Amino acid sequence: MRQFSLRRFTKVGSALVLCLGLGLHAVQAQDNSGIALAREYARKGENEKAAFLFGRLRSEEQAAPNVLPEYLVVLQNLKRYKEAEKLVKKAIRQRPEEPSYGVALGSLYTTAGDAPAAAKQYERVIGQLTAGQVVPVATEFTRRNLPEWAEKTYLKGRLLTKDDTEYAPQLIQLYTQSGQTDKVMSETLRLVQNDEQQLPFVRNMLQNSLREDKDFDALEKELFANVQKYPERAVYSELLLWLQTQRRDFTGALVQAKALDRRGRTEGARVMELASIAQRNKDYESAIAGFDYVTREYRGGMYYRLARQRLVQAREEQVRSTYPVDPAKIRGLIGEYQQVLTELGKTPETAPVLRSMAALYAFQLDEKDKAMAMLQEVIDLPRASLDVVDEAKINLADIYLLRSEPWEATLLYSQVEKSHKDSPVGYEAKLRNARLSYYAGDFKLAKSHLDILKEATSREIANDAMQLSLLITDNTAMDTSGVALRDYSAVELLVFQNKLDAALKGLDNLLQKYPGHALTDDAWYLKAQLQRRMGDYPAALTTLEKITANPKYDVLSDDALFLTASIAEENLQDREKAKTLYNQLLVKYPGSIYTAESRKRFRKLRGDAVN
Repeated sequence: MRQFSLRRFTKVGSALVLCLGLGLHAVQAQDNSGIALAREYARKGENEKAAFLFGRLRSEEQAAPNVLPEYLVVLQNLKRYKEAEKLVKKAIRQRPEEPSYGVALGSLYTTAGDAPAAAKQYERVIGQLTAGQVVPVATEFTRRNLPEWAEKTYLKGRLLTKDDTEYAPQLIQLYTQSGQTDKVMSETLRLVQNDEQQLPFVRNMLQNSLREDKDFDALEKELFANVQKYPERAVYSELLLWLQTQRRDFTGALVQAKALDRRGRTEGARVMELASIAQRNKDYESAIAGFDYVTREYRGGMYYRLARQRLVQAREEQVRSTYPVDPAKIRGLIGEYQQVLTELGKTPETAPVLRSMAALYAFQLDEKDKAMAMLQEVIDLPRASLDVVDEAKINLADIYLLRSEPWEATLLYSQVEKSHKDSPVGYEAKLRNARLSYYAGDFKLAKSHLDILKEATSREIANDAMQLSLLITDNTAMDTSGVALRDYSAVELLVFQNKLDAALKGLDNLLQKYPGHALTDDAWYLKAQLQRRMGDYPAALTTLEKITANPKYDVLSDDALFLTASIAEENLQDREKAKTLYNQLLVKYPGSIYTAESRKRFRKLRGDAVN
């Protein structure tokens, strides 16, 4: 009987709890529907209805979520500023630990047109800050688009913690967003001075912040001062090396790389890295100086053999890019390569040297048989890396193309494609195959290769593929048979085969045969490049002027202007003319791919590049 009563009591209790629960859910559901309705009224601009509902919800705050921010907005829309002020002040008294209410009150004064009262209120909020409130208050100021008050908040927090680097990341982001570059620089330098682990963050923020030459100049000057003042702190040399590399001032960067190598005892690793970047950016003087430094200072070190090879390769690139190419200098390079092989031996590590020698024999001295024998030696070399072997196969295929044997060439390109899928060497082979189809006038097959290569991981190959694909698309859209493009591609094959006189004649015939064709600007530009290679600089400038002086050739205008400036600087030694042309490109084509290089060259010619 007693047990039965206990069960009844339990059932009654459970029912009561269930009823209370259902009632609470019903209240919450009602509140939620009320909030939704109030927000809908506010969205539609029916502020009176929204204010009434928010006010009722606010009076039942125990069950309802915080609707104060939304309530304040509709009251301000109705210009009921006094009512809103009382509401916020009451909220501050009830919850003094909530710092956003104080900021909301200041914002209310601003909306009401009382700027002095707003400033006084913000000062009061900051004056009453505790260390735990700094980030929430600064975040609230930032949310309300008040960066100057967010800055004051973080600086007050710095005083509270007695640490002049506290909140540095937040301040750096704040200064970056508001464009205060000078403050970004001072904060970042102060931050890395005490914490070198912040170097990646600092580099990223500086890269986002620095925009103009004067900003780079100011930072460079500050870093030089710090390098001299604190020579024991490698972080300033690291930043200076990064900055000068960004600016492509590899001569200056080389000084820092040497210092970091000595300090870190890395046997030339930093200099090797910097010299390789300079070589990729065609600053051969800096690359040669870097590789030469490693061979002299770290003879017998872990990078000596590689530096010895790279040194001659950089010299080769320099000679091949100085027009017209001097055959005597080519033979001098071959002699240097032979010295490397004599010193280091024919090994898998020196196979690239043998490959480079073969390319010089084939493409510069027209000694194809000798070159082919050397490349076959590389291919047959025991334990040579697959990359080097396949690169030699690509060179061998190129020579077959020089000899007008396209089938042998495509066979080798295809072998490399298969053995090196989804790798730079494989992509290069596919690009060569695409060009082979293009030379043969099979534009459809060429484009099928190129469309795949546009997604290549190598940006350089992807860009080359994109340019050739666009050339084919643009010149087969109206002329589906591509008659003019066939003539143009035949000229490009002659250029590849180093038959420059025949190529120039072919371009002249094309320009005469298809006047006003879409290929005209491409033909003029290629003709100017060939005239430069052959040492006829006045003729090259005259040809380029046909592009730069004609507004309808806008696609290649920046290319032509940059090439004109390069000829003035490098071939005619006319520094003033080159400086004027580089500056013209910076002003006229600020989005050009040549902007960074033009700016670097302009600064160097002006004499303000710091070394």
